[in-house]
Amino acid sequence: MSPDVLSRLSELGVATIYEAAGREGLIDIPLIQAIPGSRAAGPARTVLCGQDDNLMVHAVIEQIQAGQILVLSMPEARPVALIGELLATQVKARGAAAILVDAAIRDFDELVKLGLPIWARFIRVRGANKSTPGELNVPVTMGGTIIAPNDVVVLDTDGGVCLRRERINAVLKAAEARFEHETLLREKLMTGETTFDLHGLREVLERKCLYDYRVSKFALCVKHPPGATESPVATS
Repeated sequence: MSPDVLSRLSELGVATIYEAAGREGLIDIPLIQAIPGSRAAGPARTVLCGQDDNLMVHAVIEQIQAGQILVLSMPEARPVALIGELLATQVKARGAAAILVDAAIRDFDELVKLGLPIWARFIRVRGANKSTPGELNVPVTMGGTIIAPNDVVVLDTDGGVCLRRERINAVLKAAEARFEHETLLREKLMTGETTFDLHGLREVLERKCLYDYRVSKFALCVKHPPGATESPVATS
């Protein structure tokens, strides 16, 4: 995949890509961003570790290619450190773009100094075992999304999203259109216009509630059984 495409996905960011993808591919877990403001986009190098074990993290190092995002998971996400400074140093030396860990990291201050973008569910000192085989380069499930090898992962302060490779061009085109639209919208907002009117949200609310323009208050719509007529009741 073109480095320019990956760079542009990173620039557009997780929120724009997620919306442009039809709200698919969200990696819906709480993530700690080790390097504030960092962004990354790249093909996934996936690892399914044994439970509470990082033997396969050591095993995958020699397979990592420049620009990839190392994606680490376990059968059950737990606060066990799969990555620390020494492993992360090896990952960076292989040219990885970032690490995504659905478990814990440790040596946090040293990881920050290392400068490799890392996102993790936990920061914990609890160490992993090195005795249970897992699997390399297999689909893993993270936050309700299946991440297959070479799917494209996009990460920033908002979190992460995963795109199937066959969707990249279509999603990028939609994301660029969304970016252009929001650029024009932002100019209107700076002049004092509001999304309440520009997006037609006033009409949406007025269809559901009664708005009293004299006192600038919305009335509450009384809930009725199905088929009954709603009658607005003004708030005090």
